[in-house]
Amino acid sequence: MADQIVLEVPDSLDGARVDKAIAELLHLSRAGASVLMKSGVTVDGVAVRPADRVTRGQMITCAQPERTMAMVAEEVAFDVLYEDDDVIVVDKPPGVVVHPGRGQTRGTLAAGLINRFPELVGVGAADRWGLVHRLDKDTSGAILVAHREGSFQTLTEDLRRRRITREYTTLVEGRMGAETGTIDAPIGRDPAQPTRQAVVPTGKPARTHYELIRDFAGSDASLLEVRLETGRTHQIRVHMAAIGHPVVGDRTYGATREDLRPPRIFLHASRLTFSHPATDAEMTVESPLPDDLSGVLGRLS
Repeated sequence: MADQIVLEVPDSLDGARVDKAIAELLHLSRAGASVLMKSGVTVDGVAVRPADRVTRGQMITCAQPERTMAMVAEEVAFDVLYEDDDVIVVDKPPGVVVHPGRGQTRGTLAAGLINRFPELVGVGAADRWGLVHRLDKDTSGAILVAHREGSFQTLTEDLRRRRITREYTTLVEGRMGAETGTIDAPIGRDPAQPTRQAVVPTGKPARTHYELIRDFAGSDASLLEVRLETGRTHQIRVHMAAIGHPVVGDRTYGATREDLRPPRIFLHASRLTFSHPATDAEMTVESPLPDDLSGVLGRLS
């Protein structure tokens, strides 16, 4: 009999189909989740079908997915900000996709990680070995990686329970009306443009905190430190656009300031704070603002 794994349904998947919940929790494709469903899945001890719905707090029991190295190790440039036997924090360059997905199978950060740290194969989810979270392609900065399976389980649970603090540096269009603020608005797929996210009543809960670092009055722009309380797709970009301050360079969500000449979206994961999975000591790892974004700030007044 295949090894079994037990998964608790988080708040974010309350009401989801069983197969979707498995895919999300194990970072699997829909096909991968279907394979597990065929081998038998129970929810709180009761056998279920793929279309059955789950409720937060329920326990899903399914077969442990096979650990196969489908991804090819590649040399991908990135810096290591911190490393020990349990944790690695890497500095993702802009333009690098974090893990293989639709339309991107080569040159990913995940492939670079197993090239530099081959012992990561088998830690976490296939093709995302060791990765605790992700960043968008054009976002640079700190990403947390588990160096072994026990650390992966601890860190992903800490992330789910919002015990990991992720802070970003971003430049937005316009001058902020307040030095600090919180944007509390649900995010879901944009009904008008399915490739985008939007603030919608039926979306998942999302909360973003921001603090003004510098007001560039002469350039009508604001440099912010942003802290995520939740981790929805494009959360910072959607929330800032929703309050009329799109991220500089983010044309997808309404940025128009061509005069600032941004080389990309001005969004950088600058700081991670977490409890070390082995010692429980609080750790903070910082990533300096890269040269391409520093150059934009140098042109502002």
